[in-house]
Amino acid sequence: MERQTFSEVLRNWYYRNKRDLPWRNTKDPYKIWLSEVILQQTRVVQGLPYYNKFVEKYPTVIHLADADQKDVLRLWQGLGYYSRARNMHQTAKIVKDEWQGKFPDTYAGLVKLKGIGPYTAAAIASFAFDEKVAVVDGNVYRVLARIFDIETDIASHEAKKIFSELANELISAEEPGTHNQAVMEFGATYCTPVNPGCMYCIFNDGCQANLQGKQAVLPVKLKKVKVRNRYFDYYVIEQAGKLLMAKRGPKDIWEGLYDFYLVESPGNLMEIETSDNDFLLALLPLATIRSTSEVYRHILTHQRIEVRFWHLVVEGTLSIPLPPDYDFYDWEEIEHLPKPILIEKYLKKNHRELKD
Repeated sequence: MERQTFSEVLRNWYYRNKRDLPWRNTKDPYKIWLSEVILQQTRVVQGLPYYNKFVEKYPTVIHLADADQKDVLRLWQGLGYYSRARNMHQTAKIVKDEWQGKFPDTYAGLVKLKGIGPYTAAAIASFAFDEKVAVVDGNVYRVLARIFDIETDIASHEAKKIFSELANELISAEEPGTHNQAVMEFGATYCTPVNPGCMYCIFNDGCQANLQGKQAVLPVKLKKVKVRNRYFDYYVIEQAGKLLMAKRGPKDIWEGLYDFYLVESPGNLMEIETSDNDFLLALLPLATIRSTSEVYRHILTHQRIEVRFWHLVVEGTLSIPLPPDYDFYDWEEIEHLPKPILIEKYLKKNHRELKD
């Protein structure tokens, strides 16, 4: 593939085939940034409704900065990877307080902001400010690795340098934002991880992976993700129509979200009768076990979680001290609390039993 014609061919394809997405019709760095945060590890079809909800509720970065984190997490609920929402909220506060509500207009300035890495800084700088700086994400790795036959492991430090240098060599000086959008769109919709459209590809006569039949092996990624297995028994403790919940603390999944009383076991799910948890031992004589749920399985990038819910009903007023940070919430309050999607699914499936 001739490097000097790569961008022109790609941009011509993009003009004919691009999806009409709202963040492509604006130069507002806030909205571009918002879309990039939402679309990290999220497909467009899933992220688009969230983008629209955020723009409607928080039309500027100042509106987002002034919001309560609990409300931001509640609006984010269902997207997963909640650290994105927490970091986004914190970055909005920095832009408001330290930059008078305006994003820096250069890559060098943007990348200094806490919460904005090289990829997002390049996207904002090129889309909003037409700066000639290439984005390098998973789509870009895949497109460039296949077309130019790059076998360097994309999980390695060496790959970052190789792909970044090539991407910046290829980028259009006249239309850097369009070029970046085009290569990302091409990777997302055409040069896909599985079953790419090679037969009718604009690069099929110059793509080295196509010519050598290496589509399935490029890009090379040797580093395997280590997956941790976890086992959660949730105790849905009900008193006078209210449920016991608490806000999850830092340094674990679902930070800042609300869930039920949790006992995590090291090897597998436990039976409540064999528990040695002090709070449960004190609670059991005062409560009735109404039901036990099926086992839910929740898959995250680095974790596989098995979850079971125990619904316990306390008659009268609970006479033992509650665990730290726990409190009883009525249904209206629970509706407005940010919750892991697993908790939300359980509540929706069992709302009749829980409200009876």
